[in-house]
Amino acid sequence: MAGKGQNRRIWLRGTAALLLVAIVAGAFGWWHIRHWQPPRTVFAMQGVQIGNDDGDVDIKALKAIGANFAYIDASAGAFARDPDFSRNLDDARAAGLQVGAVHRYDPCQPADRQAANFVTVVPRDPKMLPPAVELAQLANDCPVRVSDAAVESELMTFLNEIETHTGKASLLKISRGFEHRYHLARAIDRNLWLEGDRFQPDYAGRPWALWTANSALETTAGDKPLRWVVVQP
Repeated sequence: MAGKGQNRRIWLRGTAALLLVAIVAGAFGWWHIRHWQPPRTVFAMQGVQIGNDDGDVDIKALKAIGANFAYIDASAGAFARDPDFSRNLDDARAAGLQVGAVHRYDPCQPADRQAANFVTVVPRDPKMLPPAVELAQLANDCPVRVSDAAVESELMTFLNEIETHTGKASLLKISRGFEHRYHLARAIDRNLWLEGDRFQPDYAGRPWALWTANSALETTAGDKPLRWVVVQP
């Protein structure tokens, strides 16, 4: 009996040691992901996407930690506008960052109204980076059914209208779920902005131009984690 009790104690100690190792490894992995940035030797141009949801962001601090550019949330759908867009735009310019604007596209709302919303918010400035169109929301829950063909045709209308305003071809910031649903990365000839924490994404079937490499990077620039983006070399 004594031998069985001793074996049980050894087993328990071994299990506890393995559990401790797993906890420490998990904590280190979590810390590493939250602070990981792609190496500058591979990706020389790096930056952020910021908006009202990110709280107060110290743009000068972003510049100090290596941001070269900032894509700034500007508008969403036909009516919504980011209240911090103008301030973030001015601060980023003052800090010497290249700047671009992001529109969050809503396939349930008319393209022309969304374009009108965007061009009202975003200035016509040839020095700005190409506009980015965030494609994540699906048309599954629209009040009126929107076919897949209509999603593509309305998106093209939107792109044509905002590109007339900006004078530059747009970037498609396309989520994995949106691409799997509509397969537009190959159908629409625009540069792609893809997402994938830590690992380079390949879900679009063709190369990306921008990559959100860490969607929750802890920095000294603010209290909330930020979306860290790199440019294809």
